[in-house]
Amino acid sequence: MVQQFVHLQRDSKHNYWIMKVEQIYTGCLAQGAYYIVSNGEAVVIDPLREVQPYLDKAKQDNAKIKYVLETHFHADFVSGHLDLSKKTGAPIVYGPMAKPEFEAHIATDGEELKVGNVTLKVLHTPGHTMESTCYLLIDENGREQALFSGDTLFIGDVGRPDLAQKISTDLTQEKLAGHLYDSLRNKIMPLPDHVIVYPAHGAGSACGKNMSKETTDTLGNQKAVNYALRKDMTKEEFIKEVTEGLTTPPAYFPLNVMMNIQGYESIDKVLERGQHALSPDAFEAAANETGALILDTRDAQTFAKGFIPNSIFIGIDGSFAPWVGAMIPDIQQQLLIVTDIGREEEVVTRLARVGYDHTIGYLKGGFEAWHAAGKEVDKIESITADELAERMSKESIDIVDVRKETEYQSEHVVDAHNAPLDVVNDSMATLDKDKTYYVHCAAGYRSMIFNSILRARGYDKLIDVKGGFKAIKEAGKIKTSEFICTNK
Repeated sequence: MVQQFVHLQRDSKHNYWIMKVEQIYTGCLAQGAYYIVSNGEAVVIDPLREVQPYLDKAKQDNAKIKYVLETHFHADFVSGHLDLSKKTGAPIVYGPMAKPEFEAHIATDGEELKVGNVTLKVLHTPGHTMESTCYLLIDENGREQALFSGDTLFIGDVGRPDLAQKISTDLTQEKLAGHLYDSLRNKIMPLPDHVIVYPAHGAGSACGKNMSKETTDTLGNQKAVNYALRKDMTKEEFIKEVTEGLTTPPAYFPLNVMMNIQGYESIDKVLERGQHALSPDAFEAAANETGALILDTRDAQTFAKGFIPNSIFIGIDGSFAPWVGAMIPDIQQQLLIVTDIGREEEVVTRLARVGYDHTIGYLKGGFEAWHAAGKEVDKIESITADELAERMSKESIDIVDVRKETEYQSEHVVDAHNAPLDVVNDSMATLDKDKTYYVHCAAGYRSMIFNSILRARGYDKLIDVKGGFKAIKEAGKIKTSEFICTNK
């Protein structure tokens, strides 16, 4: 989680913030939450599941959190709106057409919310979802300063219009894209060029196609460079461009939407349950008795050297939450976790961010305790790119590339078989259990996830390639295809 102060105004005479806007960016979700404070009052926009950091900020600023603002019902993470509201008494605010199953203020289009010396104006911008709403920040002089655009407008892109149809049969992505076109042109593009755009996501999020790595920009620059804001673009052209090239969203997205609509268990209870320390014997018994999935979150190469049989690797130091959501289809699945010592709370928290609330304990003392107890251990062979080249020079071998299809098409080892991790069940069906496969991804993270999943399903002849395609290219000893820019 990275904090970025993006707009500061302080009254030095009276020692309070006239206005402070703080972007709180979480890399593994590519998500931006916002904390705004003015003259002793604060709001939080699109908070993460763990709310204590926002409470700490308000205490430090001697401010009262007045509103919890939601731009829409999020699909890629579970918001902290309920816990933050309960702990502060601040009402949860949604835009028009939102129908949460808990108490909330449903604002009208154009409604103004006063916060200290500033005003937040509600702009209903349906398209990504029908309740999608932006909040326009107006300073004490009536000047429009910033737009908190949620998933309506990103830097370099706009929100994908196909997610809401997963929970409503009355919507199509074409209908939603049409609404988005109108919202952008009627509500956002008429705003002044100097307005700063603060979106809910950046590059790496599955909520858009080609978002920029930048997390803020002026609206004027976006009008000049964002393909979706072209002045001469017809609605038909917009619908075609916005809907083409959309990949299948992760399976957990609609499940997270329903949690955000219906409510969820307090994060405090989730953390308490998940941080239950279990001895190796108790851990083994819990796995056998409950059918819980064992999730190992250590480094990929550390995992390869020794792990609990049938456990699944998804490393905490990577795109952890999205891959958990993609690889574990049931958010009700009970989990037992293996972590580096001292990172138990972090793992449970990051699981809860995407709705995996049913961690029932962790291995006390980590994998070392399991090994010291004389328990059964499994391993995955892992070799360098140089070793791979040496083996290829001596015999014909089968190489499996688990990157996305577009990555593979861009550049790959000649004759390698593409079996994307994104669709692991389909990919698994293309492999023979009796064959030996050398598996790689881009840098070594996804290949170990793939290897662990197939290993648990009886594929015991998988060999990992350390450093992935990046290491293969740097070694320069294995023939690869010519690079093709896919632009996806």
